[in-house]
Amino acid sequence: MDKATVHGLLERELADEPPIGAIVAEAVRAGSALRRRRRAWAAVVGVTVAAAGAVAFPAVTGALGGLASPVSPTGQHARYPAVVVLSQDGRVSELGTAGRPGRPAFSVGYGEIEITPNGKTAYAVTYPRITPVSVPSGRRGKVIKAGHTPDEIAISPNGTTAYVLSQRAGTATPINLATNRPGPSIHVGNAPRAVAFTPDGKTAYVVNQGGTVTPITVATNKAGTPIWVGGSPFNLAITPDGKTAYVPGTGTGMVTPIATATNRPGKPIKAGDDPFAMAITPDGKTAYVLTMPRSVVPIATATNTPGKPIKVCDNFSDMAITPDGKTLYVVCDNGNYGDGYGTVIPIDTRTNMPGKPIRVGGKGSTAIAISANGKTAYVANFNSETVTPINTATNTPGAPIHVSGHPFAVVAAP
Repeated sequence: MDKATVHGLLERELADEPPIGAIVAEAVRAGSALRRRRRAWAAVVGVTVAAAGAVAFPAVTGALGGLASPVSPTGQHARYPAVVVLSQDGRVSELGTAGRPGRPAFSVGYGEIEITPNGKTAYAVTYPRITPVSVPSGRRGKVIKAGHTPDEIAISPNGTTAYVLSQRAGTATPINLATNRPGPSIHVGNAPRAVAFTPDGKTAYVVNQGGTVTPITVATNKAGTPIWVGGSPFNLAITPDGKTAYVPGTGTGMVTPIATATNRPGKPIKAGDDPFAMAITPDGKTAYVLTMPRSVVPIATATNTPGKPIKVCDNFSDMAITPDGKTLYVVCDNGNYGDGYGTVIPIDTRTNMPGKPIRVGGKGSTAIAISANGKTAYVANFNSETVTPINTATNTPGAPIHVSGHPFAVVAAP
């Protein structure tokens, strides 16, 4: 969230501050790019989540994930961190037993954090360095110097390669994760803002704020010809089959599909006035675009046809899709009732009909993450210093969990 989060909103809200990249690796498989709202210390915490409030919530175990699901070579999910909350003042809290936040584990500074697919090592980008940290022990490895002013990091699905972006230098720097040695920086374009790998790990796509997307062949670390998409893109989403990358063009009202087989852009898809984030259902059939004004636009990926906009709220801040693909949750940071309390709107992806807003009992709701089993959603409430669990079977909120320091991001194991 990410991933979330959102860069476009961050730049508007914090125009007087230098760009710092993402705060935390996206953990929702759908790939929501709205995981960040403020700066925070990057950290990882081991945790098991138990019951919270009056509603029964299932325990959650697993691994803190990024754009690639943290699955071991044997196909089993690693059992490391599960739910982590980041706060504006630098606190990192686990959601412990009985819904109480636990102790911080380790901090490595301002920046972004990603984790290897096997869940064993976290890589924290904290200008001007990258710090590897052993997740089970919390021990820090030797600092890696990669690129000029590193901002973003993404790890390949097989866990062998990471790319670190530098917005100021316009580069992506590869790191061999077996040795933690960086390779020569690759020039990718003007102000690279996000990078994502295809599911097979053969190609990485870098979104440049200058209006282009640069493909990188991972085997050779060679950049291909930049693909023009226009606008000021901040993120992208790739379908589960790896055949199409969708790039929302902030300020253009369009989403550009890119055929990964040819790296050719398709006809732009109209999606509201100002699309800036996307989530794709696990079956790859529908892409949802969060866009101004106050709506979510579904796109049928088979035909790249936009559907009727789904009205949500004036001030949305995040969205996530359940692992079964049946429900899309949209976070409204100032609520639907005019009292400032946040709400979450569930959308049935089979009908694209919004359900009754869920009042989360907190103000300034900024982010959402869904547990691996899809049974619980967690909503961070910035102003109220709480995290609210939601039972997704009934869309019933539990008692808000107090988390100090103004939480703005929450991540859960995929």
